[in-house]
Amino acid sequence: MSTTALQITGVDFVTVPASDFEASFRFYGEVLGLPFVKRWGTMPAAEFQAGNLTLAIMEPTAFGQEFHAHRVPLALQVADVAAARAHLEAQGVTFVTDLIDSGVCHQAIFLDPAGNALDLHHRYAPVSTEG
Repeated sequence: MSTTALQITGVDFVTVPASDFEASFRFYGEVLGLPFVKRWGTMPAAEFQAGNLTLAIMEPTAFGQEFHAHRVPLALQVADVAAARAHLEAQGVTFVTDLIDSGVCHQAIFLDPAGNALDLHHRYAPVSTEG
């Protein structure tokens, strides 16, 4: 038995499933404007950079898995949720919520072409150090 503790030092990427890889590729690169990082060879998968997080957009059926859209949102940090929402709506993006004000942040949830839930998010309150 090993006495060495597991040490996870970070997250390399988060995978977002695509049902139509080309549509998702255009959406993340052109509509959201995320910087392209790389393709996964000839497979229907590519990486985009969202700040300090890499999003790996992949068509799971090409990797022997079933497609299931993420139903809980991946929060994408923006400076102004209302302005970012207006920008995306002008490009045809449909939102599934109104502007949400939680008391500490603003949010607005929308769907990518595969039906994955994404969230424009801006925290306006300071982070509390109390538990």
